[in-house]
Amino acid sequence: MKKYKRSARLCMTVLATCGLLLLPASVPKMDVQAAEIIATVQGKVMEGTTAKLLYLNTSDGKMEIKIDGDTSTGNCKMLLPDKKISVSVANGNDGYLHAVTISENGENPSVSLDTTKVSNVIGTVNKKTTENVLYLDTAQGEMEIKLDRDTDFSSCSVLVVSGKYVVRCARGEDAYMHALSIADVGATPAVETSQTDVTAKTFNQEPVVNVTGETRTVSGTIKESTNEFMLNLGTSEGDFTFKIDDSTDTSKGMILTPDNKLMVTYFRGSDNNLHASAITGVKDSSSATLDDSSPATVTGTVKKKSTENILVLDTTAGEMELKLDKVESLSGCKVLVAGKKVSVTCKRGDDAFMHALTVKADNAAGSTAGDEK
Repeated sequence: MKKYKRSARLCMTVLATCGLLLLPASVPKMDVQAAEIIATVQGKVMEGTTAKLLYLNTSDGKMEIKIDGDTSTGNCKMLLPDKKISVSVANGNDGYLHAVTISENGENPSVSLDTTKVSNVIGTVNKKTTENVLYLDTAQGEMEIKLDRDTDFSSCSVLVVSGKYVVRCARGEDAYMHALSIADVGATPAVETSQTDVTAKTFNQEPVVNVTGETRTVSGTIKESTNEFMLNLGTSEGDFTFKIDDSTDTSKGMILTPDNKLMVTYFRGSDNNLHASAITGVKDSSSATLDDSSPATVTGTVKKKSTENILVLDTTAGEMELKLDKVESLSGCKVLVAGKKVSVTCKRGDDAFMHALTVKADNAAGSTAGDEK
C-alpha cells in the first residue's frame, strides 16, 4: 500500500506538470520558479548532476529537477553522487520540476585551525570528493581538503563534480587542510577586497581605478619575462600580463622567479591594463622553533631557483638557503626577482635551516634577472 501511495504522488506531480503545459494561450503562465511547493522528495544525487540540473534517484525512479538562481541551498551546497538529500519542488512553465529548497541532515565535527596561515587555491572538483573531503585538481596537482560544518558556502551556488571553485583553506590540528570558504570562480575575490571601486597606485604612474569594481582569479606559472613591476603568467587560458602596484598584496607571494606556480587575483584598470590585487604562491607551513640567541644579517643576490619556501642567495661566502616561513616584512620593493640584491635578517631554527625574518631590497643595485642562474 505504501508503494502505491508513493507512485500515486509521483503520478500526480507529473500530471500537474503536463496540465500546466496544456493551458490555453489566454491563461497567464506561471514563472519558471513557482512559489507554491507541490511535493517534497527524498533520494540520492546521481552522476551527471550540474549546477543547473539535479538528477535524483528516488524510490519512485529517476527525477530531473532544475536548480534556479533563487533555489534555497543554504543547508546543502554539495550535490555529489550518492549524497542523500531532500528536495521541495514546484511546477515550472518549461515542463520541468524546479527545486524550491534543497536540504540535508547531519553535521561534521570541526577541529581547531591555524588561521594565521591561510591559503587560497583554485581548482576543479574531482569525482573522489565526498561530503567530508574535497578532492581538488589544481595547477599544482591534486589537493585533499576537509569540509567542516562551518565551511562558508555563501559565495558558492552549489558544489558539483567537475565544477571550478576558489577555496580558502587553513591547516587543522589533525594535519589536514580545511576549507574555510568555497566560492564559484569569478563570483567573489579569493582574498578580501572592497566591493566598491579599488584604487591602485602603480610605480611612477598616476593612480589607476578599477572601473568595474570586480576582481577575478587565475593560476599559472611565472614566465622568464617577469620583472619587479610586471608579472607575466602562463596559464591554461593563455598568457597574462599583470602590473604590480603599491597596493598589490604580495605578503603570500613575494618570490617571482621563473617556473614558480602561483595564483593572482586581479582587476582591469582605467588604463585598460590588468593589475594584480593579490599574489599567492605555493607555500609550506612550518613549526620550527627559532634560536633567539643566534640572529644574523646576510646580504646577497636572489637566484633563479628561489621559491616561495626557500630564498636562495648568492653571497660573498657562497650560496645560502633561507626559509621564508617566518618572514615578518619585505621593504624596499613589492616582490623579489632573480638578480635582486637584498639584505636579510635571520635566525637558525631547530630544523637546522636559517629562517628569514625581514628582507630589505637594495634598489640602488637594480636587477639583473637575465644573468642569474
